[in-house]
Amino acid sequence: METQSKKELKESYKNRAVIGGIYGIKCSGNDRIWIKSTKNMAGQQNRFGFAVATNSCPEPAMLDDWKAFGAKSFSFVVLEEIEKSEAQSEREFSDDVAILLEIWIDKQKEE
Repeated sequence: METQSKKELKESYKNRAVIGGIYGIKCSGNDRIWIKSTKNMAGQQNRFGFAVATNSCPEPAMLDDWKAFGAKSFSFVVLEEIEKSEAQSEREFSDDVAILLEIWIDKQKEE
């Protein structure tokens, strides 16, 4: 790989859009949903896909349902995304994601 190409790849990675937000892992066997937050939606979605492919439960809290209904009955659902702005620090972005999670948990309690 050329040095220029490596430089371009590094720059492209640094300038990529960082998307975080709220997602759910839903079990179609009992319609239960676990609401979670992440600062890296694409990475989290990849981890979930790997967990399903290898039949390794991604969350200890859902292990009983995972065993009862099987990995294929679980799906990854994006509930809300937010993009990190260039002016935001990592801490500020984390705080925004945490507040968004609180809002979603409150919504779920109301239902």
